[in-house]
Amino acid sequence: MKWKLTGRYLVSVLIIVFIVIIINTVILIGMFIQQQGQGMDDVSSDSGEVFSRHFNKYLVMENGQPAVSEEGIEALQSFGAWIQILDTNGHVVTSALAPENAPEHYSPLELIHIYKYMDDEFVTYFIGEFEPYDYLVGVPDSKEQRVVFMLEAESTFAFLSKSLLVILIVDLIIASIVGLLFSSILTKPITRLIDRITQLKKRNFSVWEMKKMGIFKPVFTNLNDVSKTLQAHENERTKLEKLRDDWISNVSHDLKTPLASIRGYAELLRYQDLTPEERLEFAEVIERQSIYMKDLLDDFNLTTRLRNQEMPLDLEETRVESFVREIVIDLLNDPQFSKYHISFESSSPESNWKMDRHLMKRAILNFIYNALIHNEDDIEVSIQVMSDGILISDTGKGIPSHDLEHIFERYYRGTNTQNIRGTGLGMAISRDIVEAHGGKVTITSELGCGTTVKVLMS
Repeated sequence: MKWKLTGRYLVSVLIIVFIVIIINTVILIGMFIQQQGQGMDDVSSDSGEVFSRHFNKYLVMENGQPAVSEEGIEALQSFGAWIQILDTNGHVVTSALAPENAPEHYSPLELIHIYKYMDDEFVTYFIGEFEPYDYLVGVPDSKEQRVVFMLEAESTFAFLSKSLLVILIVDLIIASIVGLLFSSILTKPITRLIDRITQLKKRNFSVWEMKKMGIFKPVFTNLNDVSKTLQAHENERTKLEKLRDDWISNVSHDLKTPLASIRGYAELLRYQDLTPEERLEFAEVIERQSIYMKDLLDDFNLTTRLRNQEMPLDLEETRVESFVREIVIDLLNDPQFSKYHISFESSSPESNWKMDRHLMKRAILNFIYNALIHNEDDIEVSIQVMSDGILISDTGKGIPSHDLEHIFERYYRGTNTQNIRGTGLGMAISRDIVEAHGGKVTITSELGCGTTVKVLMS
């Protein structure tokens, strides 16, 4: 995989270099062709060539002889040049501002020589035409210099072809070396990224520490964060599976007892010699055990719906004080709890909370039930309504610290509940109900000093 990625990057670099060379070559050839087509038209307007070519506008014929006009004299002086007008035989007919040692006659060979090269006085010559005459414009110490190349088209084309081929090969070799180094550096972290993702795919969530991450540092950092999150989820999943298995084991055990009772008493009801009182007693046992089983399954269904946030809430504005007072009154009127000391206080009579009364009553009752049934008969339970929530405290034996940290976990049953029938879902359901209303539940406890549950309202 590593060399496959490196090869792809290397090929990409070579293709880019090759394309750039081709484009540069095309541009050079195009500019050369354009230059040849334009000839000297693109020479700057202040050049000697342009000045000489257009100087014929300053020449006039006087008495059948060519002459330079006053404007022409001024133009020559301004440009720093002089002029000689020649006839067809190369004799100087007239001149203007020419030096005294300037020749009076030019042979064709001399004209060619001085046009191609400077003379001994470093004068650059330019040639123009006027009527049947030719004229020479000399510019002493001109910044312009004429360079002459002699080229053979065939050999020149062959040389250029070889040069371009050599340049192409050298550039591709350099690009290959640079591309190989660049690609190896670039593909190394990508290979590590692929290996890292493969590791996560195989559910290996260990964190990688890399020294040289380069531009991929944020990616590796995010992958490590993802790995930590997945590891936390994996731990939570394993933990929930264990708790669920424990819960199923507990529920199976709890269901066996009522089922055995129902089956046993159902078999007894078949006997004809039972008294009406015995039949009624057996029927009550069957009914009680059936209700327990129904409550168990209802708790399972409710915790599942709350966990998946599929429980619709029938919210209505409710005065917390009167709501909790009704719960306490119902408890005091229940013969089952008449032996307990239950008190009620309120410091916030106007406190309101939008709640599903049925579900919230179940949550509050469950907190109170836990305080009553997990302690001795002589405990005191205090329920207080405050401005920010509801406080439920007892003077019971308290909860061990190793149980307290798991108290709200689903399927968990504390070490002090072995002899108490329950599903292990009560506290989790109560907590989920409060949180579904936007509230929060906190619990504090100390062995021998009781337990306090606080329901914080949003």
